[in-house]
Amino acid sequence: MSDIVPTPTPSRLGVVGAGYVGLTTGACLAHLGHEVVCADVDADRVEQLRRGQIPIVEEGLSEIVVAELASGRLSFELGAEAAATDTDVVFLCVPTPQGADGGADLRYIEAAATQIAPVLKPGALVVNKSTVPVGSTKVVEDVLQRNDVAVVSNPEFLREGTAVHDFLHPDRVVIGSDDRAAGERLADVYAPLQAPILITDPASAETIKYAANGFLAMKISFVNAISAMCEAVGASVDDVVEGIGSDARIGRSFLRPGPGWGGSCFPKDSKALVKIAADYGYDFTMMKGVIDVNEEQKRRMVAKVREAVGVGPGLRLTGTKVGVLGLTFKAGTDDLRDSPSVTMVQSLVAAGATVRAFDPTVEVAPTGPKAQLLAGVELCADPLSAATGAAVLVIATEWPEFAKLDLDALAGVLVPGSAVVDTRNLLDPAAVRAAGLRYDGVGRR
Repeated sequence: MSDIVPTPTPSRLGVVGAGYVGLTTGACLAHLGHEVVCADVDADRVEQLRRGQIPIVEEGLSEIVVAELASGRLSFELGAEAAATDTDVVFLCVPTPQGADGGADLRYIEAAATQIAPVLKPGALVVNKSTVPVGSTKVVEDVLQRNDVAVVSNPEFLREGTAVHDFLHPDRVVIGSDDRAAGERLADVYAPLQAPILITDPASAETIKYAANGFLAMKISFVNAISAMCEAVGASVDDVVEGIGSDARIGRSFLRPGPGWGGSCFPKDSKALVKIAADYGYDFTMMKGVIDVNEEQKRRMVAKVREAVGVGPGLRLTGTKVGVLGLTFKAGTDDLRDSPSVTMVQSLVAAGATVRAFDPTVEVAPTGPKAQLLAGVELCADPLSAATGAAVLVIATEWPEFAKLDLDALAGVLVPGSAVVDTRNLLDPAAVRAAGLRYDGVGRR
């Protein structure tokens, strides 16, 4: 972060929403030298953030929030109006959950626009940073009913676990505006990043966000389908990935096989992409296939667990003890949303298995949504506790510490001859077998 040069012409900015995107956006904009008011409707969260306490796991975010609170450039307030009062640019960073039809629900965007409309100063910019379907810029304009305010699209491309780095070192900044001057004003806000900036029309900017996530989901589904093929023909997916990833036209990123993709973005955005296309008369069959392959991959992982304990499809797993390491959808976050690991343990519990699990960011006694997602799962304080007495151990999330497990110690607490189902290909198969355990990875011989 030390290579970022603060802007010599700071602006007063507002951010509506102090969730994952809003908090990262607000903190990082303050780090660039702007004065930022970050507002939220949750009074408890606002008070927590004022104390510098971060409610999410995100590397580097806590340090920036604390530093910018101390600098006076970052403040937290209650209510959307606070973010729009006497600010030059207002970023809308509110949730856009998936609706029943697969499309994005814009109620929170519309509510935020309604709240800020009366207090926006003439000439202000309103920025759609939430992931929204094509045409949402016009939706916000219609709600605001302010001819003296410009609305632009500015999609975020933040990855959970590396969001701060992604914001401060972006591959590109995308801005969608029918008013070139408004687009350039927003580009000035990002000037300290010295990143490539694409100014286009709102529909293109909104499409770029969905297309990017759809393409990345496609790469993961592709390599997962290839992993199934490798298992069928006796090939090594590690070597196949090395071979195709070396091709500059393909690249290595997002070609790591696993239990499927999840989280807050890919599942929602892939379905929204299909819905948007359908709304405009195009049947996006390829994206439907990407989604189908992902669901199939999750089922394949459960089938691997069943095979490891010798219980076929459809049969009860009553009396079978399964240890699971990792519950979040990826390492570096505490997010369980649409996690393939959670899908797996729910399926195993529903079939009668006793599941004991450990994750570095999940409390032994969680509350709220996490407790509901993990109903029936016994949460443990460490990997060995989760493995104790299990007939199969599942590596479900790629936490780095799981790659350094003491395999002999694991073998000592697992049922003799147990199998390790490594859905992330973290472990060395030969080392696992040397410890007296069976091994099953993804696409590995």
